[in-house]
Amino acid sequence: MSFTVAIIGRPNVGKSTLFNRLVGRKIALVDDLPGVTRDRRVHGAKLYDLKFDVIDTAGLEEVDSESLEGRMRAQTELAIGEADLVFFLVDAKAGITPTDVTFADLVRRAGKKVILVANKAEARGAESGMYDSYALGLGEPTPISAEHGQGFPDLRDAIVEIMGEERVFPDEHKKDDAGDSIAVTIPAVPRSLDELIGDDIDDPDADDIPAYDASKPLRIAIVGRPNAGKSTLVNTMLGEDRLLTGPEAGITRDSISVDWEWNGRKIKLFDTAGLRRKSRVQGKLEKLSVGDALRAIRFAEVVIIVLDATIPFEKQDLQIADLIIREGRAPVIAFNKWDLVENRQMVLADLREKTERLLPQIRGIRAVPISGERNQGIDKLMAAVASTDEIWNRRISTGRLNRWLEGVLAHHPPPAVAGRRLKIKYITQVKTRPPGFVISCSRPDAFPTSYVRYLANGIRETFDIQGVPIRLVLRTSDNPFAGRAKKKR
Repeated sequence: MSFTVAIIGRPNVGKSTLFNRLVGRKIALVDDLPGVTRDRRVHGAKLYDLKFDVIDTAGLEEVDSESLEGRMRAQTELAIGEADLVFFLVDAKAGITPTDVTFADLVRRAGKKVILVANKAEARGAESGMYDSYALGLGEPTPISAEHGQGFPDLRDAIVEIMGEERVFPDEHKKDDAGDSIAVTIPAVPRSLDELIGDDIDDPDADDIPAYDASKPLRIAIVGRPNAGKSTLVNTMLGEDRLLTGPEAGITRDSISVDWEWNGRKIKLFDTAGLRRKSRVQGKLEKLSVGDALRAIRFAEVVIIVLDATIPFEKQDLQIADLIIREGRAPVIAFNKWDLVENRQMVLADLREKTERLLPQIRGIRAVPISGERNQGIDKLMAAVASTDEIWNRRISTGRLNRWLEGVLAHHPPPAVAGRRLKIKYITQVKTRPPGFVISCSRPDAFPTSYVRYLANGIRETFDIQGVPIRLVLRTSDNPFAGRAKKKR
């Protein structure tokens, strides 16, 4: 049985730096500005031979409970309740403050096992601050430097001592009823992408195509402009106040992943920071938040674009949608704050018309009106997500594609360019997620863009690949006689 560790402390003592060190990746945003972390984040961690879950939390502050900082504190207190062990971090360089004393009492009253961690112990003069921390009544401090990776053997020993070897060293191999070891499958490393985004198809000519697995886990990113209601939507899905919300724009900074289950299907949700126009993104911290959101989009399979139904289709909304399409993700639009809309039938018809007109590069994109705050339309939204993911994974056999191509060429053959007819030999699907197709033809560079678009739209309509991006690449077959000089008789 594993255990969970919550990293607690006042702002800017190095909680996120320690979190990143334990996780082994720079997941949490780190900056010299206090109060960067706002939501609590959970991730698997490893410290030498110890494996556990670690929670990064917002800095504890003495503030009014209704303020943003007060709501951040409430999230931290929830993390303390979830944890089996608490790392109480203090800044050894700065010494002990009244805030440290106040929140040491809070942690002590929670009744959790606590390790006092004196961070930044490599700094000159940190020794006196470390000795001062004994006054907190949390036991002997463990000096570390999260930034430089110092002191971690002592931290590991402190964990083993307080948790007990039985808890921190569970059996490495689970046994079944017969006593045999259960094999663990290690996922394959993704292969590099060549000309098309997507997963390679092993045998494009195979007619036996596996059916879509509706039970497989799904990764969904929630994106949109600031204050569109992304975190509120995630909280409603989860049925708890898991993420920090409020009237202030730009509350979310890190991309937070949470596990959820819908109709028996496991789902990982990624709540992201609001994406503003590039010209308005100022400061290192906001740039880090935007970069974190973009990574979440690339990692996701389906991306829910949350639009404010009262002010939809701002320029930034369209740029976000275009970014997702270029990344090859499967998009679904959620018109949020639908409870604030009057004359809904007329507004919905207008929104659907604007969706088709303003996003012509991806026909048939699914758009669902919802209210994240009032839990309206969530099931319809998830049904649209599941349907879009199925289409995004769609696989079409080479035989069906070429039978369709024969009809297209008979009805509307490629035009002649510079007096020479363009020829198409065959088509095959070589990628999925999103669907990617290769057309073998003569002189690919000479094909008009309008004819390539005609072929793409034909594939979309004939094989019902609506609402997801598709990729179409033209290439010529190798000429075995190219480069050979003519022999003289």
